[in-house]
Formats: sequence, structure tokens, C-alpha cells
Amino acid sequence: MPDAAPSRIHLPDAPADQQALLDAGGVACWSEDVTIDTYEPGGPDPYPAFLDRRVYQGSSGRVYPLPMIESISHEKQPRAWRAIHLENAYVRLMLLPELGGRIHIGYDKVAGYDFFYRNNVIKPALVGLAGPWISGGVEFNWPQHHRPATFLPVDSRIEREDDGSAIVWHSDLDPLQRMRGVHGVRLRPGSSLIELDVRLHNCTDVPQTFLWWANVAARSHEQYQSFFPDDVRFVADHARRAITAFPHADRAYYGVDYPTLAAERPGADRIDVYSNIPVPTSYMITDTEDGFFGGYDHAADAGFVHWADPAISPGKKQWTWGDGPIGRAWDDQLTDTDGPYVELMAGVYTDNQPDFAWLMPGETKTFSQHWFPVHAIGPARQATTDAAVSVTTKGGRSRIGVLTTRAHGAARVEVRVDGGDTRITDVAIGPDSPAVVEVTGTAVEVTVVADDAILVRWVRRDAEPAEPWVATAPEAPERIEGTDELLLTAAHLVQYRHPTRSPLPYLREALRRDPDDARARTMLGAWHLARAEYAAAREHLEAAVARETRRNLNPRDGEAHYLLGLALERLGERDAADRRFARAAWNAVWAAPASLARARLALADGRPSDALRLADAADAIPEARRLRVLALRRLGRDDEATARLEDLVAADPLDPITVLLADAPAPSDPRAALDAGAEFARAGALEEALAATERTATGESGFGNLEPVRLILRAAWAEAAGHPDLAATERAAADRLDLGGAFPAGLDQHDALVAGVAAGSSAAAGMLGAWLLDAGRDDDALAALDRARALGADDPVVLRNLALATVRTGGSPDDAASLYETALARRADPRLVLERDLLAQLTGTDAATRLALLERHPAALDARDDLAVAHVGLLLDVGRLDDAWRILTTRVFRPFEGGEGVVLAAYDRAACLLARRDCAEGRPDAAIALLHAGIDAPANLGEGRHPAVPQAERFVALGDAHRLAGDDVAARAAWERACAATPLAVAPRPADEATFWIGVAHTRLGSHDAAADVWTELDARAAQIESAPDEVDYFATSLPELLVFDLDTADRRRAQAARLRELAAVGRTTADERMNA
Repeated sequence: MPDAAPSRIHLPDAPADQQALLDAGGVACWSEDVTIDTYEPGGPDPYPAFLDRRVYQGSSGRVYPLPMIESISHEKQPRAWRAIHLENAYVRLMLLPELGGRIHIGYDKVAGYDFFYRNNVIKPALVGLAGPWISGGVEFNWPQHHRPATFLPVDSRIEREDDGSAIVWHSDLDPLQRMRGVHGVRLRPGSSLIELDVRLHNCTDVPQTFLWWANVAARSHEQYQSFFPDDVRFVADHARRAITAFPHADRAYYGVDYPTLAAERPGADRIDVYSNIPVPTSYMITDTEDGFFGGYDHAADAGFVHWADPAISPGKKQWTWGDGPIGRAWDDQLTDTDGPYVELMAGVYTDNQPDFAWLMPGETKTFSQHWFPVHAIGPARQATTDAAVSVTTKGGRSRIGVLTTRAHGAARVEVRVDGGDTRITDVAIGPDSPAVVEVTGTAVEVTVVADDAILVRWVRRDAEPAEPWVATAPEAPERIEGTDELLLTAAHLVQYRHPTRSPLPYLREALRRDPDDARARTMLGAWHLARAEYAAAREHLEAAVARETRRNLNPRDGEAHYLLGLALERLGERDAADRRFARAAWNAVWAAPASLARARLALADGRPSDALRLADAADAIPEARRLRVLALRRLGRDDEATARLEDLVAADPLDPITVLLADAPAPSDPRAALDAGAEFARAGALEEALAATERTATGESGFGNLEPVRLILRAAWAEAAGHPDLAATERAAADRLDLGGAFPAGLDQHDALVAGVAAGSSAAAGMLGAWLLDAGRDDDALAALDRARALGADDPVVLRNLALATVRTGGSPDDAASLYETALARRADPRLVLERDLLAQLTGTDAATRLALLERHPAALDARDDLAVAHVGLLLDVGRLDDAWRILTTRVFRPFEGGEGVVLAAYDRAACLLARRDCAEGRPDAAIALLHAGIDAPANLGEGRHPAVPQAERFVALGDAHRLAGDDVAARAAWERACAATPLAVAPRPADEATFWIGVAHTRLGSHDAAADVWTELDARAAQIESAPDEVDYFATSLPELLVFDLDTADRRRAQAARLRELAAVGRTTADERMNA
């Protein structure tokens, strides 16, 4: 709930030296904290989240090794945020390095308009991959959507360029894949153009998938319009699972029947206008030849344009929470008073979500994106980085609006009209002086020329493109005819990080048909390598190489050789690894990473001259340039090494690994030091590895607790460097630490943990168990965690992880429950209470017993919404209605995106039970008041009602209360509403317990045939549940499954099916009784 006092961000004046630059027509750029009212996120969960089934933005929602944050403060407090201010004569920007390097404010100084949505509070909601996410400004999303580090700090610096431009660089290592992303925001003197320069680098050993979406928010209302190129005639949903025409939706989309709405209200099918979209909705264009799009506020007569090279930037998307109850609820979650917004996202190397591209080992992709504000011209019909042009024709006259990003004292606007005549108008034009030209006739081409150059040209397009393709879910492996299709399907599932469909069945089916298929063997080798199953990886990759070289000793692609080299290196077979890398280097794609791998082996084996030669062959890769410094040191060429290192730091001062090699101030991400140490150690530079990790691993809590991981890594490197006393000291220190938040990741950390377990470290064994659980190696995790306990570990994290491993491997639920009880005795953390209750659900524990277990921990019930909802459900089960109602009406809930409906369902159930009690006790008026009050969801529940979700039970109960009160007309109206369909609820829904009440409503109304159809539908759904478990929708976009146990058991499905059959039988009996009466 927003506080009474409205919040407002007050931008500071430029310092005197920067103001002087502005006065001279230049660019001001400075760092100065800004105080923003902030709703702080809760603390990170100390327990690792193994979210194997979570669907997030259409792809995998796995979050490990990031800790989850699952609560947000309900009170705002002023907080000083580090801000970087970038300003010229036309534009002012404010950037927040502590929140992922986002642009938080984009202000058009000419129009006096925030062209990017200005959120005057930092008010995160549970939308992000790891929890907190804020709306507003521009979020730079990579390598998946939303940016995993969206609520984490990045390193930043201000750079001045020779032409007077200023660019603010931001850099970090992605917390999940450890690839490096760099983005720079630039303003130039005399230009309204905002330039974004991006470098994305894969500093890992293996190919990685990524996407890039710049996510712009714009304040929206009934006069805000999104605009796309003229040739955009269709748009698609996530994963292209559905399409519709654009801008007039010509079919149901997101369950909304737009053609029917347009028949009732002309223009209601225009989905380029925010206020026409009643429910949360995404759409992405399917194709265009152009590079621009944007948004325009007709009330303010201002907006913005985005432009990027369409050859690499096909992605153009709008998202909205919708102008309806759901949208308004999310507005309240995300801001106090700044209202709704739309997101206008620009994708590079991607055209959909999910749609991932590849980054090869050592590869760097560079690109640029551009935005500029516009005003007084209307939505653009064409745009470049130089200008935007709008064209409208009405009543035989055409209006042309033009705005440029630089001032042009002598420009001309050439308008060719239908019939061939060209009208030329001379104009003075610039960012602060738009030109509007009106001509007689229908414009078919507009050209804007200045300084003998074409700034922008618009040509009318009359062609109607064919309807684009729609994606389909792949068939089961055994039903796919060709091996090629099997392998393409497996590759797609890997590349798109599919959250619920594994590639393994497709690969295994391919091998069943051809046991030596090289592509399947290579993919399986990569899969086992990522899980640190080095011997299995070797087996598959050797088979792949054998097939590839059966007739041709020089295969076209060196991937299998390269991956085999990695597996052999991990197995300690260094000479064999070197030979495989050498052969991989014959192929250009693999030459640089393979040469780097060989250089690393050479340096570690005491051959610095060879290492230097090989590093030179891979000099395009930053890791190779650093290895060159290490090789020069080993050769005794220290001055040359120092000079080379200084050059590297000067060329890229934000590279965290280079900075650590130079012993400069540490980057903001404490995990970077561990990455640096691992890079140096693999090259045999063990002293440099120990030096890089000498400082205690501290930093923003959202990065996790890295100190135990640091100590175990250092122990492994110290042992290898011949410092056994230091190794023992570091392991002993790790064993004394709390393992909460200590989530190791990556193969280097795995190998160090294995060494630590061999040396008798309980901390290493406990953390290895977490690593293995995340990798899906549950049996190995169980063994590691048992070993941790045998070594004396009694940390609650170890006990909880052991309980998970016990259940996942088919062990005794009673043993798991005992482990949870032991952990709870150590520390009654809310997550432990939640998971203990989930385990009780899994084992069929009765409601009274579960309730008693929960109510032993009242503080935990207060701390988590999901526990509060479980508590409410159990209270209702045992008849404590008033206690449940008190929680539902006093607690403020914050749902995860995609998890809406759970709290509302509990609220509706409680309301109907209370209303029936009122009726039974002769108080129908009280029941009527109660049921009416909840038709619109109360604000404290944190969510709005979706029009596709019926409130049938509520309206049946309301009708019954009216009938009891003697008002048959009102009763009938309520029953009719219980079973009424609307154009906003056309998507089919599987029959469930709520469907029963639709049948009851039909029965109350005397519509017995319609009621009979409902009972049949319930029986059919029961049979479907009995025949097979439900598959998660292949195209699901957001399923925030935060549970660690799979509750979809056979017993649970049987009970669900029996309940539906029981309801169908009750419905038929009731209907027969009414007909007989």
C-alpha cells in the first residue's frame, strides 16, 4: 500500500564544471547520489533453490547459484542510490549502476516530458528471476529475460571522447553463466540521440546461449500508442505459439475476443493502444524490413523512437499488464503514484522470447542501439538515427511531421503525392524545432534531405504479406520419423533452455536408431561435461570423434575434438587433451579457443615459450591476452609483462579478471575473484590464484555467501602449490562457517570441492551436495551429503539438502521428515517450515496434523505468503473460518508473477464458506454483503481478477442468499452471472472444481441440458487425469513453481479424479431431485 506522502525523485543540478560544459553546448556527465524512496527487498534465502520445473519468460527459471529473495518490505524508506547523470541541451538521463546499470530516467528537455517511464520510487515486485524487479526506465536484459542481475550492482566508469561526447560504461559477469556483458550509454554534443554500445563476451570454455532485449518502459493511458513499421501486419505471442493481425487483432488473442469487442465498440481491436488490452499481453512482430519502432503519447504530443540495424535486431515487442483489474493490481505492486506503463522492448540477435542465439567460446559480439525523443509530429512511419517522419492523410490532404536528431538550418522535405507530383518545402529543423508540412493529395513518398544527404525516406507500402507460421510442440521422440528431426528437436530444446521438455529422450532415440551418431554423441558429451561426469563425457565424445573420422580424418567441424579435449583435461590426461585441442584448432571456429586451451596446458606444464606462442594465436580472446602476461612473467620478462598488463587495464578498465591480475581495487561482484583465481590456477599460476582470492569474499548479499567457497578453492590451490599448511588452515576455516547462501557453481569449483572432500572437509562435502543437486545428480548428492554428516556437519542447509536428496532418490519420507525436524531445531527458518509442510502434503498427512506442525512456527507463518496461504487452507479444512478470514483480510500479499490466483482462490473459498454459515444461521443479508464485497479483489490480496477465471461458486452462493432473503429476481441474476460467458474469457479451461458450480448455476436456472454437459465434462476430465499425468503446456510462459517436491503423484491424481467424479454425481443427483420436484 502506498504511503500518504507522494514520492518524487529530485534530480540534482549539474556541478559548476559540468554546467559550464552544458552552457557551451556540450555534454555534462557526473556521478552524484540521488535519494529515492525505496521498498527494500527481504534478505536472500540461505537455502539453495533447485527449481528444475520453473517456467520463466518461456524458458528455464532455474536460478542457482543465485539466492532467491521472496519478500519485499511494505514500508518505504529514503535511500541514497549511486546515480550517474548524463545530460546535453536536449536530453537528460539518470543511470543506476547499483540496479544492473539501467537507465532510470529519460527526460526530453525540449518537450518537458519523460519519454521513458519515470518511477519515483524503487518498489520491487516479485517478477525477477531471483525475485525483486522494478519497473521504469530501460532495463538491459541478458543473457536471458529478465536480466538475472537486474537487482545487483555492476561496475561503471565515465569516459570522455575526443568529440566532446560522454559515455557511461557498465560491466559485470552474468551471475548464472559467468559471461561478460558491457554496455555503454553515450550522449554527443548537439544531438538528441542516445547511443548504446554493447559488448557480449563468452569467457567460458563452452558454447553458450543468450538473448539481448533492451526493455523500455513508457507511461501509458488511453491516448498512448505503440508504433511499428508499416510492413508489420502480424504479431506473435511468446515462442510464436499464437499470432494475430496488427494493429487490428482479427482473432481471439490471450483469450480476448477482439473482433467481438470491436463490433460493440469500433476500434476496440486496436492492440497498439494500451487501453484496448484488458489482460496481461505480449506481442512481438513477426517480420519487418525496417529498424525502428517506438511509442507516442498523444496527450503530451511526445514520445520516443528506437532504431537498430534490422540485420541483427529483428526483435520488437510490446508488453502490458493490461488495462484491467490485473494490471491495476500490478501497478500498485510496482509504483505508488506513477500509474501504468507499457514495455517497448528491442531485441538484438533475437526476435521472440524465448529466442536464443549462440556465443562461441571466446567470442565477442558487439552492436549498437539508439533512442531519441520526438514531439509534435505524431507516431513515426519511418525513422533512422538522423530523423523520424510521420505521415497522415485525411480529407484529401496529407500532414507530414519531421524531427531530426541534430539541427539543420537548411533542410528540405520532398513529398511525392499520388499521381506523381512532388512538393518541396524548405525548413529549418532540429531536435527542438520539428517541421510540419501539409500538402494536397495522398502522400506516397517523403524524403528529408540536409547537407546533400538523405536523413530519412518513407515510401508507402501497399503489399499485404502472407500470414506467418505458428510454432507447434514437437512430437514424442518415438513418433518422429527422421533422425535429423530428432537431433534438431534436441538442439532446439537445449538452445531455447526449455523448462519442461528434456533433450535426452530425443538423443537416446537417435542413438537407438544409430548407436554411433556423431551429433547425438557430441550433444550428450556436452551434457555430461556440464554435469562434471567427465568419464561419461569422454565416452560419448570419443565415439563422436570415431564416427567423424571413420572416412575423413579432417572433419569439417572441430567441436567433438574440442569438447573431448576439455573432458580429458578435467580427467588429468593433459597430453591427450593437448592433441585433441590441436586437431580442433584446424577448424576456424574452434581455432582461438583451442589455442587458448593449449596455451593454458603449456603454461601449467612449465612450457612458457609454447604458451606465449599459442596465446598469440588466440590473441583476439581477452583470456589469452591475460595468459600472455602470465607467460611473460614465467619467462622472466617482468617489465614486458607489466607493460602488457597496463595496456590491458587501460584498454578495458572494467574487465574484472584483468583488474584482479593487476591487483587493482576489486570489482563489485565478489564471485569475480573466484573466477580470476580459477582462470589463473588452470594455467598453473597458483600464486596469482591465491593472491587474487586473498581478500575475504564480501559484497552485496544478493550475490550469496561466497566465503566458504573461496576457502575451499584456496585450499585446493594451496595444496597444488605445495602449501599443505595453508590448505589445512583454509579447509578448517571453511568447516567452521555457516553454509547458508554458499552455492558453488562451475566445474572449477566442483573439482575443488571433490578435492576438499578427499581431504576430509565437511564444508566441501556439504557444498558438493548442493552442486550435485543442482546438476540433477541426486544419487551422488546423497552420498556427498551423507559424507558431510559423517564428517560432523550439522548445518541446517546440509540437513535440508540431505532431506531433499533422500526424497529425490526414492528414500524414506520419514527419514526426510526427521532431517527437517533436526534442521528446524537448529534454526526455524521459514523455508524449512514450508518444505516440511510440503513433505507432509506429499505423504498424505491429514489437515489437523499439518496445521499443528505449522502453528509451532508463528514467525515463519508471518514471514512467507505461501506459508500464510497454506495456513489459511488448513484453517478452512478444519473449520476455523474466522481465523482464516482474519488472515485474508489483514495481511498484505505480494504474489510472484505468474503465480496469481492462489491467494484469490483461498479468499473466495473462505468467503463462500462464511456466507453459507451466515445463511444457515438465518443471516442472508450478511452473506449478501460479504459476497458482494469480494466481487472485486480486495487490494490487500495484491492481485486482480482475470476475466477468464469464473467466480461461479461466489455467484451461486450469492443467488442462494438472495433467494433465502426472498429476492428471486436478484437470485436469478446472480445465477446467470455464474454461468455467463464474455468476450474476455474465450480461451478453453480444463474442467475443475470451479466448473461444478457452473453446472449448479445451470441447475438453479432450470437449464438441465447445459448442466448435464457440465457433469459430462467433469467425468471426461476425471478420465483424462486417470489416464496420464497432465503435461505442462509446451509453450507455457510463466509458471513460478518454487516447490522442491513434485506433488503431482499418482495418489494425488487419483484423489483429484475421484473428487471430480463425485462432484459430477452430486450435480446429477441434485438436478434429478429438482426435476422430480
